[in-house]
Amino acid sequence: MAEVMKEHVYVIPLREARRMPRWKRANGAIKDIRNYLAKHMKSTDVKIDQGINEVVWSRGSSKPPSKVRVRAMKMEDGQVQAELAPES
Repeated sequence: MAEVMKEHVYVIPLREARRMPRWKRANGAIKDIRNYLAKHMKSTDVKIDQGINEVVWSRGSSKPPSKVRVRAMKMEDGQVQAELAPES
């Protein structure tokens, strides 16, 4: 398994998903999370944990949360793994 190079906790705003059609908002939120992490962690290979997916889809496809707190880890091979961050 690859070693963790850097680790950050991000609060990712999902307000851009509100501009999509109502039935596509959760899909758009997942894409926004992936794009945000790719930009801020400087990698195109982003893996999202199932916990993040469950939080985004918890209220259905038309009402994703307005923001989500994520812990992102960049591995030696350039892959970014994201999981739900614990609330502090």
